[in-house]
Amino acid sequence: MTITQLQYVLAVAEHKNFTLAAEKCFVTQPTLSMQIQKVEEELGITIFDRSKKPIQLTDVGQKIVAQAKNIVNEADRMQDIVDLQKGYIGGEFRLGIIPTVMPTLLPMFLNTFIKRYPKVKLIIEELNTSEIITKLKNGHLDAAIAATPLEEEKIKEVVLYYEPFMVYVPESHPKFVQSELTIDDLNVDEILLLQDGHCFRDGILNLCKNNSSTAENKFTIESGSFETLIKLANEGLGITLLPYLHTVDLPEKEKTKLKHFADPKPSREVSLIFPKNELKIHIIEALRTTISGVLRGAIAFQNVEIISPLQKK
Repeated sequence: MTITQLQYVLAVAEHKNFTLAAEKCFVTQPTLSMQIQKVEEELGITIFDRSKKPIQLTDVGQKIVAQAKNIVNEADRMQDIVDLQKGYIGGEFRLGIIPTVMPTLLPMFLNTFIKRYPKVKLIIEELNTSEIITKLKNGHLDAAIAATPLEEEKIKEVVLYYEPFMVYVPESHPKFVQSELTIDDLNVDEILLLQDGHCFRDGILNLCKNNSSTAENKFTIESGSFETLIKLANEGLGITLLPYLHTVDLPEKEKTKLKHFADPKPSREVSLIFPKNELKIHIIEALRTTISGVLRGAIAFQNVEIISPLQKK
């Protein structure tokens, strides 16, 4: 059997459809089906139960697919070895970034990176954390930037920076007169949150999980952007929490409404994450050093308390 045949097997296992898998592999459906049938004949087993819709893996097929992933990954590693030996940093690299990091971090490092490594073709996607994890596991991303820790067995995390939370308090709010706040000052019922699915929202809920009032809420609102949350806060509809880098370019009038937390400052950990097989590790390291270089001195790393986006057990 060939590496190409195994790639066809993996495509059908992922998409559970021969036609769709053929499109993703840029071959005709009969060609793909014939090549997979050759693999099954060579092994003397059936990998896919074609009688079910969508197509399902047989019991032995699940084991074959797991081994096929290992073989394809190791084949890809051969090119990595050659590139490292030659000192070549180039080729296509697929990077995912969570929405609450993309607008602030990407402009800081992208121009520097593409000038320093012009042979790398970056393909960048804005994705939520669950989408990133799925795409990393399926081989559709080479790396990602996300809030951690995620505690995913097959994913490695390399911390880039720690980003403190800031509280945005309108002048009409009783807490506006305080110079700094503590977690106990927060009531989750009056905090304007991002939409469900944002890991920043999950971090805030973890931070404030014990600070809920018994008062009945007059309304509930969840927005997809920090800008909307700031405008709502300005209307006196609550307070909101922002990641530090998002506050750097706020207008001076709005900066006066920002409150620091007392030490240790609740913060999120932002990391470069990638599969533990470390394919394209030379590009991953180039990204890490570039981002670390542009962030040096931009954020105070001392005396922070990391708030995980995961539910604490």
